[in-house]
Amino acid sequence: MHGPLALVGGDEFNPGNEHQDEILRDACAGRPAYVVATAAQDFASGAVEAARRWFAGLGLEVRELRIRTKEDARSPEVVAEAAKAGLVYIAGGDPGWVVEVLRASPVWKAIAAAWRAGAALAGSSAGAMALCEWCLVQTSWPGEVDERSVDALGLIPGCAILPHFDVLGDAWVPWAQEGLGQDTQVIGIDERTAAVLRDGRWEVVGPGAVTILQGSLRHRHIEGEKIEGMSNPEP
Repeated sequence: MHGPLALVGGDEFNPGNEHQDEILRDACAGRPAYVVATAAQDFASGAVEAARRWFAGLGLEVRELRIRTKEDARSPEVVAEAAKAGLVYIAGGDPGWVVEVLRASPVWKAIAAAWRAGAALAGSSAGAMALCEWCLVQTSWPGEVDERSVDALGLIPGCAILPHFDVLGDAWVPWAQEGLGQDTQVIGIDERTAAVLRDGRWEVVGPGAVTILQGSLRHRHIEGEKIEGMSNPEP
């Protein structure tokens, strides 16, 4: 049976995230806990330190699973670490880069296998976006912005994540529906809030909301509510 899976809307490693992070902590069962700071790029060290401080306050030692480059994602040593994980937390940053580095890599296969064997897995903001079938990315050029969708890690089929939904809100929606199609399910997740999969069911954890959008339909769920209509990962 797979472990808990948390998709966080951003502002990770800060107050307000206690409930979902305690779920992740409790699933570790004494195994190593790791943060993956691939998406943070030049700010990776700061993201790792923030994760260490935050989880130390929850009684859990967290180390970096160092995946900064595609070469790291193929490293036998890094793959071996990932295979024994009790928690892997993919922090936020650039969603396009984290997908490019991890997609189809040996270390991603090891992370997914550890989760399916009972480890906890989480992604926040770009990390949550990367776990779905599709990921929205933005590239800026002088006088031009390229907005598009790319194939992501594919753990959760048929959907894409819109993080920071309480901050960015409907500014996300036209871009998402144009890039992915009107009928694609997009999931808006507020900051410090998570869609958490446990025992085969999704629920909202945290102070904000999870909003399911598909075509003209919109369903908003708040803490403690089950989330209907979200796809479960493949076995």
